[in-house]
Amino acid sequence: MSRLGMSSFVFVVYTNALSSIILLPYSYLYHRRDKIQVPLFTFPILINVFLLGLVGVTIAQNLAFAGLSYSSPIVACGAANMIPAFTSILAIVLRKIRIDVKSQGSQARTIGTVISIMGFMAMTYYKGPVVKQYSPSFLQLARPRLLVFTSTHENWVLGCFLFAAASLALCLWNIIQAGSIRKYPQVMKIVFLYTLFGTIQSAIFALLMEKDLNAWRLKLNMELLVIILTAIFGSLIRSSVQMWCVPLKGPYYPLYFKPVGIPTASTCGCLLFADTFHYGSMLSAIVCGMGYYTTLWGQLKEDETSKNIKDSMLPTTTSDEKVPLLQEKEEEEEEEGDSKV
Repeated sequence: MSRLGMSSFVFVVYTNALSSIILLPYSYLYHRRDKIQVPLFTFPILINVFLLGLVGVTIAQNLAFAGLSYSSPIVACGAANMIPAFTSILAIVLRKIRIDVKSQGSQARTIGTVISIMGFMAMTYYKGPVVKQYSPSFLQLARPRLLVFTSTHENWVLGCFLFAAASLALCLWNIIQAGSIRKYPQVMKIVFLYTLFGTIQSAIFALLMEKDLNAWRLKLNMELLVIILTAIFGSLIRSSVQMWCVPLKGPYYPLYFKPVGIPTASTCGCLLFADTFHYGSMLSAIVCGMGYYTTLWGQLKEDETSKNIKDSMLPTTTSDEKVPLLQEKEEEEEEEGDSKV
């Protein structure tokens, strides 16, 4: 592999190490006013955060950044839109849900999953022509300094499958995270702990992969700036914004904006790294985004149907039952008034 710049394995270690340092004081400040304090350092919670760090940081992030070094940022956006499809497949395999052919929600989830898979397969095996470079001259001069880690694109298929494996790992990570939050509702402390565990695990993995100590050397250049920005936006700001949005708009609200990364990455990439962007992969990523929204709509429809079924099963009080109770209450009040007189 011909690589320029920093190793992706070292990059994962540095970004998560800085994220852990930032999250340590922030997590305790964030939850300092919580009335209920649940013990954090218990064996079940430590096992959960260890698995979260292993799956969500060590496996998913290393696979994703390795895939990025072999392919393109637009592939990262397309693969991220595969998460609902993979989640649906995992839920069926684990028998968490069942497909109802007559249900609109199940039909939408199935169609969305098929669209997402077709879009990703097209992205993997058909890149299309390279986007022409239309960026201004000052951006062309800045381009070499913006490269953090990259490689030749001889392994485009490998990069796509690495991204697919990273998305599958994130699906498993979401399942583990949901169980962890039920056991320990102070989310930011969970985020800090699994980031710390992931840093330690990634450091061990990176030492095995990068035996040259020069790969760990940091300089005052674009690499250091990207590490700092990734740590701040990837852990602190993203987690805080999601936790702020979910109580106001619901758990699905942040998910609506994930496909927005496709036009954003396309615009920025065409200006700065046009030779890494292909028309075929960009169109395929848009197809993955369409599958993402279709699958998400099906999930919302199924949740709405399940909620309506549960509400219909709750016991209701009819008007005939309410009247005698009101009459009895009025008679008791009249008797109390007569006794007082």
